[in-house]
Amino acid sequence: MDPQRPLSSRGQAQAVWLAGQARDRQIRPVTIWHSGKLRSRQTAEEFLRQCNPFAAFRAVRGLLPGDPTMWMENALALESDDVLVVGHLPQLPQLARVLGASDPLPLHGMLVLERVETVRYVQRWVLAPP
Repeated sequence: MDPQRPLSSRGQAQAVWLAGQARDRQIRPVTIWHSGKLRSRQTAEEFLRQCNPFAAFRAVRGLLPGDPTMWMENALALESDDVLVVGHLPQLPQLARVLGASDPLPLHGMLVLERVETVRYVQRWVLAPP
């Protein structure tokens, strides 16, 4: 896929809705990571606007579709603050499973995991756009 393909109007509306739901649930990430692809960055920017405009915001290695989940597992283990991660299929659902998600990551949706130990997470909620 074209890394510079923007979100469709539907994709943009879904990002706005999901970010609003996160904001309403008091999600305030200190850091927001995205894959660097335009669609991922546009989605992440909506969360930056609505959830924490002061969050550290950057593209990171390990969020592209074919990247091994171990890269993100290791990066997240080093973080002590709340991190919001925006990525792609199939890598992100695989990462969610490895981290302990009890439900699958919905297509174009979001899943909230809370770290309860250094490398153990508990699923708090999952949400798919209308």
